[in-house]
Amino acid sequence: MADLFVLSKEALAGMDVELIDVERAAMGLLRVTIDHVDGVTIDHCQQVSNQLSRVFEVENIDYKRLEVGSPGVDRPLRNEADFLRFIGERAEVKMREPALDGRRMYSGMLVLPETSGEAADAQAVDKTVFGLEFEAKKNEVQLLTFTIDDVDRAKLDPILDFKGKKR
Repeated sequence: MADLFVLSKEALAGMDVELIDVERAAMGLLRVTIDHVDGVTIDHCQQVSNQLSRVFEVENIDYKRLEVGSPGVDRPLRNEADFLRFIGERAEVKMREPALDGRRMYSGMLVLPETSGEAADAQAVDKTVFGLEFEAKKNEVQLLTFTIDDVDRAKLDPILDFKGKKR
């Protein structure tokens, strides 16, 4: 059987959407998660559903129902492009190894830390260094720096206020 993610990514290559995930669920459900720079619309979902239905039929992919949707407000961050796209947004990051204060889980503002001299040269050679500004103690902000290789998993972590008040 073909790798569903790779097959789906190739099928959607000409479309203006980003494939986030493809997963098989219970009772023959095939769930496809997409994203778009301006947000996912019903039209995006319909276009992707139509395209993938045809491709899966030709490739003899067995499923009973295809569900196409957006990643939601807690969108996963999986690669460098995701982290770069969401600089300035709140994120939750779980590190592979304990970092500051022996913790592995952090929530805060995703930033690109300022680098100078040798650090900038090392960054250009290696992977991008990201930062997460988080509140360590009441009114004390700390900066956690990391590369993608240090991250176990990450997702957006917006503060939602349903009362209409901005925070």
